[in-house]
Amino acid sequence: MNRQMCWLIDRNNRKTMLLHLRESAYQPWKPYTSYPKYSVPDYKIPGGSKGWATYQHLRKAGWNLIPTAMANNFIMPVSTNLKKTA
Repeated sequence: MNRQMCWLIDRNNRKTMLLHLRESAYQPWKPYTSYPKYSVPDYKIPGGSKGWATYQHLRKAGWNLIPTAMANNFIMPVSTNLKKTA
């Protein structure tokens, strides 16, 4: 599935969610501001969601919204401390 968006924790401010995008399912999630060709200016609403205007714009353009829980499954680091079973 191509052209995906998802709401993930903002790495710069862990208290807020931020719209993340990726053009292809195999790519890592990046904040919407990393894609100037797709992002649109945020609404000037105090406390408003960062990326909401971009979300609305891309939704109309056919982008797919991926649930946060599903997206987190793809970005969680894999543990290297797995016990070997006999």
